[in-house]
Amino acid sequence: MALSVCLLLDDRSDRAVRALWARLEQAGIVTLLSHTHGRHRPHLTLASLLSYDLDAVRSSLVELPAREPLDLRLEGLGMFRRSRCWLAPVASGELLARQEATAEAVSRTGALLHRNYDPGAWTPHLTLAPRLHLDQLPTVARHAFEVLPIETTLDRAALIDTSTGDLHPLPRLL
Repeated sequence: MALSVCLLLDDRSDRAVRALWARLEQAGIVTLLSHTHGRHRPHLTLASLLSYDLDAVRSSLVELPAREPLDLRLEGLGMFRRSRCWLAPVASGELLARQEATAEAVSRTGALLHRNYDPGAWTPHLTLAPRLHLDQLPTVARHAFEVLPIETTLDRAALIDTSTGDLHPLPRLL
């Protein structure tokens, strides 16, 4: 079981990403819409924790300064080597600073941060297809580039249990 510290998209952008997931599913590509527990929501993960104390993590994050909503442009398409395909945001200095502060805050609790979320190693992404086969990439690209760019606002923060999809809203934005 892992815990993700996530920023969530505004309602309009959330619907746009979910509609893209639905089009990809109709084309036979498994997206977060149907992956595992099927309770995924469009999000940008700032930290993924392999072990943690939920209350300690929540307390540490609440101590961070409150932030304003963050405008973000989803501009491109990317893939990690293990076949995860994703929308690529323009990584502003503000986004990188928020991720670094989040990673440091959760690490202070003794939580084990996944190495890909260490400050400086993090690649910001919004997952489309978690197990994409290379022969499906042209289909994903065609559908993604029909809707990109997506202008969004990250306006909420939450802790999400990745094994169940349970969402624990945070009282303010990170």
